[in-house]
Amino acid sequence: QKFLCSNCSNVLKQALQTLCGHRYCSACLTWILRNNKNAICQKCKEEDPNTLGEESLLAEERAFGDAAINKEISELRVHCVTPGCSWSGIMKDFEELFSLCEYALIPCHTGCGHVVMRRKLADHLENGCVNNVTVCQQCQCSLAGSECQVRTFLSQIKALFGCHSTSSANKDGCCFSEVGCAFRGSKEKIKEHEKSAVGAHMQLLLQHMRHLQGTLCPKGFTPQPELNLRRAGKSISELQIPAGLGSSRDPEVDCFPGSCAPGDESVLQQLVREKVISELENKLHVFENIVAVLNKEVESSNLEILAFRRQSELDQNIIRGLELKIAELHRCLTQKDAGLSSLHKSLLFSEQASYDGIFLWKITEVGRKLQDSVTGRTVSLYSPAFYTARYGYKVCLRVYLNGDGTGKGTHMSLFFVVMKGDYDALLPWPFRHKVTFMLLDQNNREHIIDAFRPDLSSASFQRPVNDMNVASGCPMFLPLAKLQSPRHAYVREDTLFLKCIIETN
Repeated sequence: QKFLCSNCSNVLKQALQTLCGHRYCSACLTWILRNNKNAICQKCKEEDPNTLGEESLLAEERAFGDAAINKEISELRVHCVTPGCSWSGIMKDFEELFSLCEYALIPCHTGCGHVVMRRKLADHLENGCVNNVTVCQQCQCSLAGSECQVRTFLSQIKALFGCHSTSSANKDGCCFSEVGCAFRGSKEKIKEHEKSAVGAHMQLLLQHMRHLQGTLCPKGFTPQPELNLRRAGKSISELQIPAGLGSSRDPEVDCFPGSCAPGDESVLQQLVREKVISELENKLHVFENIVAVLNKEVESSNLEILAFRRQSELDQNIIRGLELKIAELHRCLTQKDAGLSSLHKSLLFSEQASYDGIFLWKITEVGRKLQDSVTGRTVSLYSPAFYTARYGYKVCLRVYLNGDGTGKGTHMSLFFVVMKGDYDALLPWPFRHKVTFMLLDQNNREHIIDAFRPDLSSASFQRPVNDMNVASGCPMFLPLAKLQSPRHAYVREDTLFLKCIIETN
C-alpha cells in the first residue's frame, strides 16, 4: 500500500511526500493543486475528518521528493501485462522494455493509419501497407508493389527458359547467357552486372521470345498466356530502366552480340518514359497525401496552441484575481492584528489598572534595565496608568534607574505624571492631591518614603493638553549605592516594588 499514490491509486511515479505523511505522484499533486483551491489531502479526510489540521493542506512548497520510496519502487519485481509478452524484471527497466516489446500495439510509421503488433510490423509493411515500398528479391532494389509484380513475372520467364539452371552450373557466366548475354566475371562482378544490365537483359528476352514464337507456334495456334509477347512487353514496360542503358558501350553492359531493331528500341524507350512518368505521378500523389496529413496536423496544433493561449489568459486572470484577494486578505489581517494588539493592550491595562489612588508597580529584570539606563538605550520606564477614582484623574509613574537631572548617575529618580483622561472635563483643576512614593524593603524593615504636594502654579498639574504633562517628583529619591547594598532587600531576585499613594480626601 505504501507504493500507491493517494490520488490515482497506481504505483507512485516521482513520489512526493506531504507534511501529513501521505504520498502522491508528482503529476497527480500538480493536477490537484491546479484544479482545487485550498486542496486538502483526501487520505486525511478518509482516515479521520475530525482531525484535519494545517498539515493536511496541500501545496507545492509543503511537499518534498521521497528519494527512499522512489528507490524501493525502482527495484520492485514486475512483469509485462501485454498479452503474449512473458518479460519480467525490475521496475526501472520496464520503460525501456515497453519501447521494445514485440507484442505492443504501435501505429504504422508510413502513415497508412493501421495499428499493428510490433512483431508483425514487417509483415504489414511487406503485404498490407499501401504507403510502403518493397525490396525486390532478385536485385534488392526498392520498388512499389506493381514493380515487384513485374520482377516476379520476369523471374518466372527466366525459370521457364532454364536461365537459373545454367547460372548454377556456370558460376563465371551471367544467368542470361542462354538468351545471348556474353558477360563473364567474378561473382561480385556478375551481381553488379545483373543489377545494372536489366534493360539489356529484357531486350534479349524479348528477342528470344519472338524467335520461340516464330519457331514453335504454327498458324492458327494461340500462344499460352505466359508466352504472349504483348503481355510480356507490357510487363517489361512497367519496369524502370536507368536512362541511357540501351546505348552504353561498356562491355559489361552491352552483353548481346547484335543490335536491336530501331523500332523495338524506340518502343522500349517510350515504355520506359511512360513508366517513369507513372511512378512520378504515384510519388506525387503520395507526397500530396503526406502534405495533406501534415497540414491537418499543423491545423490541429494551431488549434491546440490557441486553446492553450486562451487557457493561459484565463489562468492569468484567475491568478490576478487571487493576488488581489490575497492582498485584500492581507490588509484585513493587518487590521485585525492591529485590533488584536489594541485589545491586548486594553486587557493588560484593565488587569493592571487601579481605581482607588493606590498603585503597586513591580519592576523585573532590574539589573538589565539599570544597565540600559546607564548606556542610554532605555533612559526611563513608565508604569501602567492608574486612577484616583473610577472616574477620577488618570496618572502614572516614571522612573530613571540611573537618575535624572541633579540625581543622574548617583540616585534613582522617581516622578509623578498627570495624563490626559476621559473625564478631565468634569474634574477640578489644577491637580491638588498629596502624592506619596514608597520603595518597599522586601524584608519589611526600612521602606524608602518620600511625599510632596503639587505646586498649583506648575504646568505639570494643570489639565493636560497632550497625552501627558511634564513629570514632577523626586530626582534624588534613593542613592544607587543604597539600592544595590546587600544590607537592604530593595532588589531581590532582580525585582523591586514601587508604591504610590494619592490622598483623595
